[in-house]
Amino acid sequence: MKIGKFDLDSGHVFIIAELSANHNGSLQTALDSIDAAKEAGADSVKIQTYTADTLTLNCDREDFVIKGGTLWDDRTLYSLYQEAYTPWEWHAELFEHARKIGIEIFSSPFDKTAVDLLEQLDTPAYKIASYEITDHALIKYAASKGRPMIISTGIAGYSDIEDAVSVCRTVGNNDIVLLQCTSAYPAPLEDANLRTIPDMAERFGVCTGFSDHTMGITAPIAAVALGAKVIEKHFILDRSAGGPDADFSLNRQEFADMVKAVRDTEKLLGCGLFHDR
Repeated sequence: MKIGKFDLDSGHVFIIAELSANHNGSLQTALDSIDAAKEAGADSVKIQTYTADTLTLNCDREDFVIKGGTLWDDRTLYSLYQEAYTPWEWHAELFEHARKIGIEIFSSPFDKTAVDLLEQLDTPAYKIASYEITDHALIKYAASKGRPMIISTGIAGYSDIEDAVSVCRTVGNNDIVLLQCTSAYPAPLEDANLRTIPDMAERFGVCTGFSDHTMGITAPIAAVALGAKVIEKHFILDRSAGGPDADFSLNRQEFADMVKAVRDTEKLLGCGLFHDR
């Protein structure tokens, strides 16, 4: 399976720098982040394609207010998404810039209109966010485009994952990557459950990886040792700039340290065969 020019069967882990809201509303920051991710060794950057209006209602009733011990507690969903979204009019320039400097770029769509926009930009893959894993209409529509499907499993049970994989396959798309993910921000280490990575690969016959919300770089290294072929980690130029995702994002030096550790882990794992001495 290839994502753009990157071959997931090459023996190297596909490392994604998730920009998410870390542009802080600045196109220049987004462009500079793509440059920095490339310099830090990322194989791809990923953005998100939604608006507050395509995700939720501008409402402050209890069901629309964030709870549960997150970094965003007591904020309305609408206000968070309004702050965090990547303007759609930026997308073409972001894609063009990434391709110019030689790094892959793709996005998480949250509705069919987002898929249509990303198709126009010739996205190399689609990422389905954890909270959209039960949106079978979105998954089917994205999968029908014939591009690799990367699906996070943060809130999913076994049947949810089984259904999402089945939806992709019903439209003839077998290029599926399932990412173990814990939908907590930040995620405690004890909730990472990394042994799910080889288990999902065996159960569903797909490529697997890890979308990481823990602090630091230990979890991605352990994930690679357990067979992860894809690592996704939030990336920020400077945490002191703040923003909704800043606290659990790696800066450029930390991200570069993670990339080096992952590449060293690839070397340590070897090919799994005995050799005559």
